Amino acid sequence: MIRKVFYTFLALLGGLTAVPALANIVHLNQLSLADSGQRATARLALTGFTRARYFHLSHPDREVVDLLGTRAGAGLRLPHGRGWVRAVRMGLQPNGALRLVFTTSAASHLQLVWLRGRGTGRELLLEMRRTGASVAANARPLPVATRLAPADDGRDIIITVDPGHGGIDPGTIGRYGTEEKNVTLAIGRLLARRIDRQRGMRATMTRDSDVYLTLRERMRVARRDHADLFVSIHVNDVGDPYIKGAQVYILSLHGASNEAARILADRENAVDQLAGVKLRGKSHTLATVLLNLSQTTTIAHSMVAARDVLHALDGSVPVNRQNVQQAAFVVLKSPTIPSMLVETDYMSDPTEELKLRQPWYQKRIADAIFQGVLGYFRQHPPAGTLFAEQRAARLRTLVARTVH
Repeated sequence: MIRKVFYTFLALLGGLTAVPALANIVHLNQLSLADSGQRATARLALTGFTRARYFHLSHPDREVVDLLGTRAGAGLRLPHGRGWVRAVRMGLQPNGALRLVFTTSAASHLQLVWLRGRGTGRELLLEMRRTGASVAANARPLPVATRLAPADDGRDIIITVDPGHGGIDPGTIGRYGTEEKNVTLAIGRLLARRIDRQRGMRATMTRDSDVYLTLRERMRVARRDHADLFVSIHVNDVGDPYIKGAQVYILSLHGASNEAARILADRENAVDQLAGVKLRGKSHTLATVLLNLSQTTTIAHSMVAARDVLHALDGSVPVNRQNVQQAAFVVLKSPTIPSMLVETDYMSDPTEELKLRQPWYQKRIADAIFQGVLGYFRQHPPAGTLFAEQRAARLRTLVARTVH
């Protein structure tokens, strides 16, 4: 009991926001290993979603994965080494993480992919791609960047879905007690499932349960998963109970597009204060981003994607503004990942609050966001993706028909 109170206290201070409470321990029930020459895949069956951290060690080469708040399930057996994965080891860390160590005979890139398992369970795929020849014991270590995306080979487009708020931060609360964090999680899950059903696309989520993450932790999840697009989901709130409709925002480098946008950004950015986290050096961070040319390019891509999503929403649900808005949302400040924030409706309108609680309306919103994202990537597919290959094939067919 004392230990549980201690961890809860630290979580409220922001020190262990990524670690699930002890009452919500995730169990690793099964671990299998497959090898196909240049690629090895470990498949982990877990009772739920948890945060994962990973890094590479040399001499010998090892891929290390820490599953936060996780324990080994009863009867779990580790597989023997297979192919160039020589051995698999496991141990419990002092911070409560379950550590998995994969000893390899060559350097590799590691990528983590979350899948939906049976019921509330989740599957985690650890894909290790061989990048170098065997390394002798006295050889110099090879430089390895495990967080880089694997070589392009018709890969999936990755969209990180970010259900806003969560845990100790309920977000806005409606007249009937509806909490924003629950609505955004429901819509986020529906959106992720719809993305996963589309061939050539895959969803990851910043949270798939009622946990608190700081805004910058959400950005780090997108970077960790090599996201091609980041979509943050929220519900708006104003003093007027008769205002309704969806809005779509992207980052503004030069301040908010209007005063209402500035106020909204200030409200959303303030959630970091709940866990005692101060947004130190915000002006310095913004100044740094302003000097980063890649940020400008990313915002341009964000605008195109956001317009497609807003257009799709406008055909399915009420829309409050016909143009994409811009504001200095912290969660949208990734310099290399196109990002948008979707305010799905207004909780301050009691009628809209009741609709937001309904699964059919949540699905309508999720489907509309998906259609916008799908339309964007069909026209602007990242190089090396299946979508890019399909678009190139369509163009070749069009050219051939024109020539003949």
